[in-house]
Amino acid sequence: MSTTTTSSQPLASTGPAAAATTTSAPGPPVRESSLGVLRHGFFRAVWIAAFFSNVGTWMESVGVRWLVADQTRSPIMAGYLSIAQMTPIFCLGLIGGLTADRVNRKRLLLGTQGMLMAIAGVLTACAAMQWRDPWLLIGVSLAQGVTLAFNFPAWQVLTPRLVPREELTRAIQLNGVQFNLARVVGPALAGLLMASHPEHGVTALFALNTLSFLGVLVAVSRTPDAPAVVKRGHGPGAAAAIREAIGFAFGTRGPLAVMLAIVTFSLLAGPMLPLLPLLVVKVYQAKESQYGSLVAVMGVGAVLGGLSLRYIPRWYPRHHFIPLAVTLGGVSILALAGCRELWQALIVMFFCGAFWMWSFNSSMAALQMLVPDRMRGRVMSLSNVVSFGATPIGTMLAGVIAEYVAGKDADLQPTGAGLQIALGSLAGALVCAGAVMLIWRTPEVDGLRPGDAGYDRRAGLWRGITGMAHRPSRGSGG
Repeated sequence: MSTTTTSSQPLASTGPAAAATTTSAPGPPVRESSLGVLRHGFFRAVWIAAFFSNVGTWMESVGVRWLVADQTRSPIMAGYLSIAQMTPIFCLGLIGGLTADRVNRKRLLLGTQGMLMAIAGVLTACAAMQWRDPWLLIGVSLAQGVTLAFNFPAWQVLTPRLVPREELTRAIQLNGVQFNLARVVGPALAGLLMASHPEHGVTALFALNTLSFLGVLVAVSRTPDAPAVVKRGHGPGAAAAIREAIGFAFGTRGPLAVMLAIVTFSLLAGPMLPLLPLLVVKVYQAKESQYGSLVAVMGVGAVLGGLSLRYIPRWYPRHHFIPLAVTLGGVSILALAGCRELWQALIVMFFCGAFWMWSFNSSMAALQMLVPDRMRGRVMSLSNVVSFGATPIGTMLAGVIAEYVAGKDADLQPTGAGLQIALGSLAGALVCAGAVMLIWRTPEVDGLRPGDAGYDRRAGLWRGITGMAHRPSRGSGG
């Protein structure tokens, strides 16, 4: 469970000056192949190890979610599972970020990965002994959530230590491709194991995930040392340091716009994954192998979506691309809510994955380029707090809509139509939110200031979609 979806820090980035924002308006992609970043040996080793670890993570996730859905058939229980893992991140995330800025970052990452490996081992032992009660699984998820509150910021400050700043966006893109490639492989393997070995398949999933941590521990142990950015006794106090990060994230126009995009997408799109096992059972009348196939197809879409970023024109800026990705993500999930057959859902999930990747990847890359290195751990953990805090809220909201608004069946379970109404309601709200972001854009996301070339705040949906104010004149390149 390496979790490198939003990871990102450069060997060249040693302080605030190195992380200063640019005054140009680069688009989300770059022309050069992202694979070129793998020439950096430390980054390459961590990238490969993280891929195998994330394969294990997805296998475990499929197993846990399926066990809870199969035993309870309740979206409320799916919400409890999300809350168990996300609440500690929400409550302890800022402390984790503060820790990442004040202790040796390499040692912190090794420690959290070791703890996650131990928790995965406990889950494996419980499954082997047939201790599979949903509340036990929720308890294990709670322990994982506490550890992840410190693991996420430790990961997010890693990549900028391993690649030069000018290649940071490409490295973040490649991390997203790696994570979503694991999303393809992990669920596919999980579905095969659970279908071919109904009694012991889940135990095998958990055991493989436990072993997958070994590669990450070895790869990270070989990276350069990472002493604390803020020396003990030299920075502001803990409360002042957290206030500083919150002030930067929510008191500065550019970071604020990125944070709003992250929390909106997490709140309204995030519930799709926790609800997916229930859609498989209640709407598509399918089994666990089909659930794994849906998640795998989403991963294929995310991988190809990440690779497609290089074809977006370089002049198309992030403050247009992020809200466009949010809007398209809402459209794709709205289409998923309308699917009645498994084959329809398989097609739509491809586009869900592509736009999911576009939204989160571009948002995190924009935030990494804006934040000074001295507060990187705190600000990135704050993005985790708002993201992981919003997702269970959205999941519970979807559960309430499905069970208490749309109604229950004769067995007092939410109907398939209720689940579709719940998912469609959130997706519709996401489309509206994305359209608002497209109409009233925030050029500061690209580091632009009033008076800079390309600074355009004139409202307009078509203007936001096309980025016409930034399109170079014919013959000027770009």
